[in-house]
Amino acid sequence: MSTYLPPEILQGLDHARKTAAKKSTRLRVEFDGELYPVLRKWDGGFALDAQTAPHLRGLVDMFDGPKHVSQCLIVASDQENGEWTFEYKRNTAASDRAALDFVRPDGAPVALIGNMVGRDA
Repeated sequence: MSTYLPPEILQGLDHARKTAAKKSTRLRVEFDGELYPVLRKWDGGFALDAQTAPHLRGLVDMFDGPKHVSQCLIVASDQENGEWTFEYKRNTAASDRAALDFVRPDGAPVALIGNMVGRDA
């Protein structure tokens, strides 16, 4: 039995794999105001479709749907099988609050309540 597949079939299978990967993930990378779908992600980096994504380098933002997940400093490492693979130099998780530069004691008030209108300072 032969395991040879014609090039047209291989291209069709590759196209179907990429389409399924794009639909199955909500991860996107934003660079220069453009969003690019992430095909694969692992601890040290991620992969984008080489036909739609440019050769990226530098600071990018990663989103899971509308949620900002992380800010990454990346370098392109390789282009293989129609994918750009990128490696992280730095991957910082995004936060919806500013970082504290002090330790907040347990039980500390979150805000001050009161009306300061009409009081002498």
